[in-house]
Amino acid sequence: MATKPKKKNPRLASGRKRVRQDVKINAANTSLRSKYRTFVKNVEKAVAAGDKDKATELFGKMQSVVDTVADKGIFHKNKASRDKSRLAAKVKALATAPAAA
Repeated sequence: MATKPKKKNPRLASGRKRVRQDVKINAANTSLRSKYRTFVKNVEKAVAAGDKDKATELFGKMQSVVDTVADKGIFHKNKASRDKSRLAAKVKALATAPAAA
């Protein structure tokens, strides 16, 4: 059974500090990535449920989170823009659908 080779600890103090920082940064990025996905998912659920008011409200909050995460470089700005655009179209279609029917 092959196991991964054990990572060696850095010898230099600057390397040890870098490892400590990486752990903190990784935790922060993971948290923000999760928050991003949760907010996007919440808007998609509201759209799927057909709840126009809730979808509109959640979309406003989602835009703020998506922009923040993109500014920090956790997701690419184009991905954030694409997600916002697609969800905006879904929310808009939801808002206009009952009026047309």
